[in-house]
Amino acid sequence: MGKMIRVGMADLNVCSSPDALTTLGLGSCVGIVLYDSTTKIAGMAHVMLPDSTRIRSNENVAKFADTGIDELVRRLEKMGVPKKRLVAKIAGGAQMFAFSSENSMLCVGKRNVEATKEKLKSLDIRIISEDTGDSYGRTIEFYPENGNLLIKTVGKEEKII
Repeated sequence: MGKMIRVGMADLNVCSSPDALTTLGLGSCVGIVLYDSTTKIAGMAHVMLPDSTRIRSNENVAKFADTGIDELVRRLEKMGVPKKRLVAKIAGGAQMFAFSSENSMLCVGKRNVEATKEKLKSLDIRIISEDTGDSYGRTIEFYPENGNLLIKTVGKEEKII
């Protein structure tokens, strides 16, 4: 087994098997894994916000779904992975706090998931599995060797998607 590469909040990284990727504490954030089963090369982004164009201070491309996914694709292509072979798995996007109103600006998790799906669709990258929404946080680990995304949640059974 290779090393476990940690992806921080508003961060992204790539690896090839036997190494693996992990990110901790996905609440309203979304963990996005892009993966090529032929080369066993993968990338993971931990995005915090849906859209870089609405924020003035947006230098950190990994912070946003739109720019983070673009950068992940760029890095994977640089490693020799053709975009047409990439598939995606996503997790997170929880509604961590109860609000009395349905103000969409407060529903960051839902907006993050929607922005992630829109961006992947625009790039013709198919989402093959997801574990999103609800009201609990997640920690994820991705293993390029077999394509498994392990999801850990406090008080729940671990699951693989």
